[in-house]
Amino acid sequence: MRWLSIGLVPALLLTAGASPTDRADPGAMSDTAKVLASDAFEGRSPGTAGEQRTLEYLVARFKALGLAPGGPDGAWLQKVPMIHTRLGTGTIGFSDTAGKSVSFDPAKEINLTTVRADPRIAIAGAPMVFVGYGVSAPEAKWDDFKDVDLRGKVAVFLVNDPDFEAVAGEDAFGRFGGRRMTYYGRWTYKFDEAARRGAVAALIIHDTGGAGYGWSTVSASNGENYDIVRDAGDRRVPLQGWIEHDAADRLFKAAGLDLAALRVKARSAAFQPVAMPLRFSADLPVAVARIESANVLAKLPGTSRASETVMFGAHWDAYGRGPADAQGRTIRPGANDDGLGVAGVLELARLFKAGPRTDRSLVFALWTGEERGLLGSEYYATHPVYPLATTAANLTMDILQTAGPAKDVILVGAGNSTLDQDLADAARAQGRTITAETFSERGLFYRADHFSVVRRGVPSLLLMALGGPPDLVSGGKAAGQRWLDAYMACYHKTCDAWDATWDLRGAAADVDLFHAMGLRLARAGVWPTWSATSEFLALRRKTDAERR
Repeated sequence: MRWLSIGLVPALLLTAGASPTDRADPGAMSDTAKVLASDAFEGRSPGTAGEQRTLEYLVARFKALGLAPGGPDGAWLQKVPMIHTRLGTGTIGFSDTAGKSVSFDPAKEINLTTVRADPRIAIAGAPMVFVGYGVSAPEAKWDDFKDVDLRGKVAVFLVNDPDFEAVAGEDAFGRFGGRRMTYYGRWTYKFDEAARRGAVAALIIHDTGGAGYGWSTVSASNGENYDIVRDAGDRRVPLQGWIEHDAADRLFKAAGLDLAALRVKARSAAFQPVAMPLRFSADLPVAVARIESANVLAKLPGTSRASETVMFGAHWDAYGRGPADAQGRTIRPGANDDGLGVAGVLELARLFKAGPRTDRSLVFALWTGEERGLLGSEYYATHPVYPLATTAANLTMDILQTAGPAKDVILVGAGNSTLDQDLADAARAQGRTITAETFSERGLFYRADHFSVVRRGVPSLLLMALGGPPDLVSGGKAAGQRWLDAYMACYHKTCDAWDATWDLRGAAADVDLFHAMGLRLARAGVWPTWSATSEFLALRRKTDAERR
């Protein structure tokens, strides 16, 4: 822990010591984010010196707050074995069935990665199949695959759900929640389906509206990817990625197909996969490194119900180094995403430590690998330190607004569980209201670490400022939209940096919402439940007996 001798931790502890004991401190949150976003942390990418510094810093903070280690066997860290892959320079190409190449710019119009530990990915003339949205949902009486054999082939998907662009009268209209994205719309689901069905590659056609982010966000991976080390039977598709929208249009035209018309057909339950008269080839070296990353876990043991838990979470990782921007900066510091979320969790730990002990144990989790596919939280969900059946709830913070006090709080994933009402009650006590997310089609509920335990049935709530413009006390929604637009221009980029002009009073108020909710949830007998229409209700019901 010699690195800590530079004095950052003692300085921060002085700030924390002067903080109020009944509410989150905006100044302390700013100080934490400033440290985590500093160059010394190198963008906090797993497997780097920046990770080691981050872990040391976070453990020291929890120790100074007086918390107990919350990891396996009394440790602060839950080790997360990962592989880190980077595609090297090679060849990528499309051709027609006669072998004639189709014009394509692999440097600008396709983004590929792998999560396999193979030293080389070699695909020679694999047939391509357009599978629409690639959704298999028996409960919705929907199957885009129709038993097509994808073994040895390339699956081409549309992004989002079948009803994302559906209009009244079409089969898909309203079948998947309207424009609100379900898990079927997430790229992770599509890649998993491609792997399960034996495809050698999975390509998603990028649309900014359907994905919820621009091409620059997709291309930020720069051929690099991470995954947790998985069991031998847990298949991963050898090559996965995205095709830029205009380039996909050209490819389909070269194949004699009309992509716009196929989009319409894909909104019908009768849609049939389309064999494309194209072949895909790739020969790419892969640099593979096995690394050991870690989640940081701390706890405050409960009293009468210590075996039951309430979990608070955020992710410590960011995007590390990338291509230089116009100013020559290469570090993507993740000051807000999710340095501020980490700061919020540390404030929650301080507030709960300063108060009376709760019936249930409180767990404070800072995850690795969120930006690489929720990897740290996924590892925890498959190797839980605390039984998921008796985890009452998970409350996650991932990106908080920095523009000052707000009259409302954005609810992501409205209607999922009784936690919605808990949030509304806490907001009312602050004189605030609830606003449902504006951009439900972006699937934010499925894009943060809480989702790893949601998939195992744990009721969860996410606070994420990307859900819509806050109704700011100063300037209203118009000012909130200006803040949101400015932040999105820096999303996952070098300019997501700490700023002395941040006004974190609104972010601190959001942390206080989770503190109020946590106090209620940590009482004996309080068990949040999924709504009757939730796809996660059946999962939770399987463990009902363990909560009785």
